[in-house]
Amino acid sequence: MSNSVINQNQLRQFFFIIIILLLAILLFRELYSFLPALLGAITLYILMHRWMFYLTEKKKWRKAGTALLLMLVSMIVILLPVALLANMLSSKVSYAIQHSAELTEALKKLVTDIEQRLNITIASNENINKLGSGIAQSLPRILGATFNTLTTIFFMYFILYFMLVNGRRMETRLYEYIPLRDENVKKISKEVHTMVMSNAIGIPVIAFAQGLVALIGYLIIGINEPFFWFGVTCIAAMLPVVGAALAYVPIAIILFANGQTGQGIAMLVFGFGVIGTMDNILRFTLLKRLGDVHPLTTVFGVIIGLSLFGFIGLIFGPLLISLFLLLLKIYSSEFISKQRDINNIMEN
Repeated sequence: MSNSVINQNQLRQFFFIIIILLLAILLFRELYSFLPALLGAITLYILMHRWMFYLTEKKKWRKAGTALLLMLVSMIVILLPVALLANMLSSKVSYAIQHSAELTEALKKLVTDIEQRLNITIASNENINKLGSGIAQSLPRILGATFNTLTTIFFMYFILYFMLVNGRRMETRLYEYIPLRDENVKKISKEVHTMVMSNAIGIPVIAFAQGLVALIGYLIIGINEPFFWFGVTCIAAMLPVVGAALAYVPIAIILFANGQTGQGIAMLVFGFGVIGTMDNILRFTLLKRLGDVHPLTTVFGVIIGLSLFGFIGLIFGPLLISLFLLLLKIYSSEFISKQRDINNIMEN
């Protein structure tokens, strides 16, 4: 009789889980486009929730007003510099579209000069033309992404407001619903907090530091429009593997194409020697201090994150890998060790 009741309960539980999973898949499919906004809201919540709790619980400020104040501060600190940088770059993107033919001809001239000096073949004119047309076609998509970005930002702050106002209740419910021991839930919470702090603060700080170092080099070498290239360097430095080289290598190519060989060589030496070294030093010091994250986790995490979530993947890509490794450890301690203890008891 008891076995029959257990089997019925297990069967009901199984079907109930299936229904929950199907509904979760359906909701995820329909709301996938809002995922970057949700991840952005989670990031800002992790960065600001302690301030929220301090001001509302210790200082007795009103929740709604405090949430709006913190959101306003985050807009000024985060969004205002990004908006100014995007405005500066958009005019240059428009210029690049209008003068893409000139850029292609300059690249042809550089390739021809190198081929004649070294007596080698690098690329045909047809391939260079394809590269130029490809760049010209991709640049308008960068400008067209502005509306999607604004929509994402709106929903991000819309979600963030309710997360801040209901923060304590939300965290308590999460602790109740996650089917793990309390110490393992705390491990996950600590890992998420560490990774978000490491990437949300560490990566932009490293990129800005590289941009400042690069700006000094641009001014010394005599690069045209150094502050524009400073912005390009800051953005490129946040990308994995190639990083700031996406900025200073094109500068060197332009210099070589214009016959400024000495400046081009100086740019490459300064770029790989100083800017690249600064990147390595900061990644192994600052990021290790913020969160002891392996560099390979960061590199592969960013690559995965960018393809899955877009720009916010800079933060959540490494987090996915770290959480995967952490869940393996938790599974081992939560179930395998428990099963091992049961087997030892049975044997004794």
